[in-house]
Amino acid sequence: MKNIYNIAVLPGDGIGPEVVAQAVKVLHSISEMHQVNFDLQYADLGAVAIDKTGKALPDDTLKKCMEADAVLLGAIGDPRYDDPSLSVRPEQGLLAIRKAMGLFCNVRPVKAYNSLLGLSPLKESYVKGADLVIYRELTGGIYFGEQGRKEDGNYAYDICGYHKYEIERIVRLAFKAARLRRNKVTLVDKANVLESSRLWREVFNEVKSGFVDVDTNYVLVDNAAMQMILNPVEFDVIVTSNIFGDIISDEASVICGSLGLLPSSSIGEGHALFEPVHGSYPSAAGKNIANPLAMILSMAMMLRHLGMGAAATDVEKGVQRCMDSLILTEDLCADKSEAYSCSAVGDAVVKAMLVQV
Repeated sequence: MKNIYNIAVLPGDGIGPEVVAQAVKVLHSISEMHQVNFDLQYADLGAVAIDKTGKALPDDTLKKCMEADAVLLGAIGDPRYDDPSLSVRPEQGLLAIRKAMGLFCNVRPVKAYNSLLGLSPLKESYVKGADLVIYRELTGGIYFGEQGRKEDGNYAYDICGYHKYEIERIVRLAFKAARLRRNKVTLVDKANVLESSRLWREVFNEVKSGFVDVDTNYVLVDNAAMQMILNPVEFDVIVTSNIFGDIISDEASVICGSLGLLPSSSIGEGHALFEPVHGSYPSAAGKNIANPLAMILSMAMMLRHLGMGAAATDVEKGVQRCMDSLILTEDLCADKSEAYSCSAVGDAVVKAMLVQV
């Protein structure tokens, strides 16, 4: 473990700066607890960057991210730029940074917390004990394939294509993750119809030969969508293509009951970015009511990625203690009068870490 880490911090838009501030607050506490230093390099991305520079991803921001050991991102998006006809939009910055940093693997943990089971619209008996992680391929597939329309406008197409190496690298990461969890990997595909899915299965089977200790199975995506609701506890590590991962991971958010509890990471060969799953929630910006837990948990994922597993566990236990004590923001409270502010929840996580035994 190094003594100092260079972290690029991109607060972004809407509630991004508020939730990032709480994650940084917790990070400073980790610095003291574990005698490690973090050199935080702040930069702009998204609407705030467009306002200042005319670019969603300024050159200086990309430079700081490429030089960093990891990137912390708050949220991107602003209703002023919702018009899809605009030449520059905040989301372009996020797509551009993923491409420039080669972030091919999106990792989304989904966990049902016992103290918050009532938040899920699903039956408690369905979600209790659910603890899974989705490995979504992020830079290939139908979103990045050739697309277009015929001249008469009556026919449109989007090509879903994958190179073998694109599949192999994320499948291998999923198997490695399974060894640190419950030793089970599920491939979600549509191999009964799609040739690209059949290649996924071929590569999956090649990789699994090197992980004989890991259990494997295949689930067609339509069945997976049903099982995600009816029997989520059966999943451990899911690996899947870009479009299927996009859909399945959003569906999985109902398991824990709030987007404000879902962290994520995007990983490449030499770079990694960590951000909450939720959006910029512009109507809540500046009101100190946003839920910072997903951002704090994303920061914990960053610590583990950097080799600081004990520090990551400290953060996760601090968050768990806040949940168990019902120190929660208004999105998690049936009675809004009992809600804590964004900054108060950040303070509570720090305090909970310091009193751990």
